[in-house]
Formats: sequence, C-alpha cells, structure tokens
Amino acid sequence: MTQGQKIQIALVGDYEPSVPAHQAIPVALDRVASETGLNVQATWVPTTEIGDGVGLQAFDGIWCVPASPYRNMDGALTAIRFARERQVPFLGTCGGFQHALLEYARNYLGWADAEHAETAPESENAIITPLSCSLVEAFAPIRLRPGSRVAAAYDALETQERYRCRYGLRKELEADVFAGPLKVSGYDEDDEVRAMELDGHPFFVATLFQPERAALEGSTPPLVKAFVLACAAI
Repeated sequence: MTQGQKIQIALVGDYEPSVPAHQAIPVALDRVASETGLNVQATWVPTTEIGDGVGLQAFDGIWCVPASPYRNMDGALTAIRFARERQVPFLGTCGGFQHALLEYARNYLGWADAEHAETAPESENAIITPLSCSLVEAFAPIRLRPGSRVAAAYDALETQERYRCRYGLRKELEADVFAGPLKVSGYDEDDEVRAMELDGHPFFVATLFQPERAALEGSTPPLVKAFVLACAAI
C-alpha cells in the first residue's frame, strides 16, 4: 500500500438514494480513504449493465450492495462469480450476501436450479428463504468465528450490527453449503449464519447485516476498511 494509491471499486447494485445503506456506502469509503491515505474511487455499476462481466476488469474490488431484488439478478451473479473465480477482493452486504450464496450454490456446488424465494417464491429449490424473524431495521449481536477474516477485521469475537433484511440461508442446507471452502464467519444469537468468507481467496466476505451503516453514525466500518486494504494489496 502506498500513500495516494488509487483504488477502483465497483458498487454492484441498483442505486436508490432513499436506501440508508446506499447513503452510507460513500461515507464509509470516504472515512476509510481519510484514515488510510488511499485514493478510493467508487463507481455504481447497475446490475443491468454487467453483461458478461468484462467491464469489471477495470476494478480492484467488487462490492455487491444491499437493496435487492436487483433489476437483473444474472448481472449480480455474474459480478460475484467474476470476483470469486478471478480472485478479485469482494464484499457482499445484505442482498450481496444472499446472492453470493446463490452464486456459490449454482456455480461451485453445482446446484443449477438453486433459487431465491424473493424472486422465485414457487421454487422447490429456494436456498434463500424468508427469515423466521424479520430483521428490518434490527440492531443485533453477532458472534464471530475465531481466526476468521471478519473477526480479524473487528479485532473482536463479538459485534453488534444493523440489518434491513427479510431473507437468509435455509437452515437445513447449512452443513452442505459450508462443507467446502466457503466458511461461516459469524452467527447470531439463534445460531443462524450472518457472515461468511471463502478460504483460499484474497478477500471474499459477505454479511447479511449492513456494516456500512455504522458510517452514518460517525464510525468507520471495520469490514469496509479491511475490504479496501485487500483491494490495495492486490
């Protein structure tokens, strides 16, 4: 990492100014830039413009942002697959977490018919299903796995984070989904998966919560900082 180093980050999602997480993301990145001396440049990339993903080669990192369903789910999945397979630092928050699970299930585990219940409610193979308890504007504790990237980012084994979410991983699939390189990084109080990361990748982390929201309360989100530093290290 060098002072003033330019970092180009793709914000994959469909920007909506009324979404708190979308308001928070540039604030979070500005705080990280100020603390690290990096020149962080973020570009919103609508899911409708991802195409085959070739344009993502211009970026040092990919952040799949909240506020799904996306206008083009395939665009979001293409971006996530690009980051996963090409070793590009990746952060997925809220909808980004859900779609990172979906991409991994379809393209790594071979579950070609895996679906998201929000967009395919009649599917018998929905792996992302309604939460037993909605997390819209919830603020709740998370236990972090010792030795995980997420725990290292927070320098702690517990944190509290804000959510705006109604969907998560179907509980009975947890053992199969996390039997390979994808690992659970954090659980909530009910032992539901709330954060995950991919072993053998420079930085591939996703959370059901929205860590960026801390920036709206005057704090630098540790996970966003860790993501940007990973982008600088590539």
